[in-house]
Amino acid sequence: MEATAAPLMSHLIELRSRLMWSIGAFFIAFVICYSLSTQIFNLLVVPFQWAVDWLDLARDDVRFIYTAPQEFFFTRIKIGAFGGLVLAFPVIAAQLYMFVAPGLYRNERGAFLPYLVATPVLFLIGAALVYFMIIPMAMWFFLSMEQTGGDGIASIQHLPKVSEYLGLIMTLIFAFGIVFQLPVAITLLARAGLVTTEGLADKRKYAVVIAFVAAAILTPPDPLTQIGLAVPTILLYEVSIFAARHVERQRKEREQAAAEETDRS
Repeated sequence: MEATAAPLMSHLIELRSRLMWSIGAFFIAFVICYSLSTQIFNLLVVPFQWAVDWLDLARDDVRFIYTAPQEFFFTRIKIGAFGGLVLAFPVIAAQLYMFVAPGLYRNERGAFLPYLVATPVLFLIGAALVYFMIIPMAMWFFLSMEQTGGDGIASIQHLPKVSEYLGLIMTLIFAFGIVFQLPVAITLLARAGLVTTEGLADKRKYAVVIAFVAAAILTPPDPLTQIGLAVPTILLYEVSIFAARHVERQRKEREQAAAEETDRS
């Protein structure tokens, strides 16, 4: 018991150290992002401005409102937490890797590291797709419903709330960022032998249906945004099949090399 208790305590102490580093990195990043939250929010408003410019709406400036005294304060906190998590992710991922790596074989460490690097890269690609394409398209669709007033015609103008706009763009960024992890998840499952390329190819028609259902749930109720999420999801599924096939090929080569080595001995 004493022999097993000592390694357990050392692991717990190391885990506490890794958690403290991760929490400290998140806290520092949160403070930085909160202090710059107004500038970050203005940056997130740029896709909205693009939609206004495309429609050539008669506006002197882009105007947002908040209807509760504390609304913009909590919006700034959400921006700080969101940005802090993004900025601190490399440190958190590095701490996770340093905690897990000593228990892995050398080939397992080499196999795990590319996935750790690919995860934030794919997330940023999904976030960039939201920022430069999905949000401008969605805002263009919604703003096109505005109505210019006149004789016997009511003036209908969109006045977005800061919290609702931030909630929309954060939801879309998380949705696209998670969906873009599909190649990583499926490749890891293929490496573990839980899925095969033949099974993934056979389930392709179900994957298409699930992609459109997920897009309908995760995005606003407009066809442009839903198609904007469903189509990349289907393409990522095809990329995942290709990646899984590459993993299976590597596993077969290793097994063949091991069998040849056994035959020689």
